[in-house]
Amino acid sequence: MNQASNSSTAPSRKFKKRHAIYILLAIIAAAIFFAYPGLKAQSQLGASYGAHIACSCRYVSGRDVNSCKGDFEDGMEMVSISDDPENKRVTASVPLLAKSVAQYRKGWGCQQLNETEMDAL
Repeated sequence: MNQASNSSTAPSRKFKKRHAIYILLAIIAAAIFFAYPGLKAQSQLGASYGAHIACSCRYVSGRDVNSCKGDFEDGMEMVSISDDPENKRVTASVPLLAKSVAQYRKGWGCQQLNETEMDAL
C-alpha cells in the first residue's frame, strides 16, 4: 500500500512542479511586456544624451573620443559610442534597444539626427 500511494503522488508532484514553472514563466513574460516600453524609452534617452555629449566632447572641445565616456552620468554603462571622424559624427547605442546619432555642424555645434537623416546614412 505504501508503494501505491508513492506512485500516485509522484505524477501529482511533477504536475505541480511543471505548473509552477509555467506560472513563473508567465509572470516573467508579463513583467517584460509591461516594462519594455519604459525600458526602450530610457534606452533611447540614454543613447541620445550619450551621442550629444560625446559629439560635443569630441568636436567642440577637441578631446579624444575615448575620454568622452568619462563625461557620462552614472547609470550609462550600457551606452556605447563610436566615432566617425570623416563626417564629424558620433553614434551612441544601447544594445538591442536604441541608437542615436549626433553630428557636428559648423556654426551650429552638435545636433541630433532625426530618423530620416539616420536612415539616409
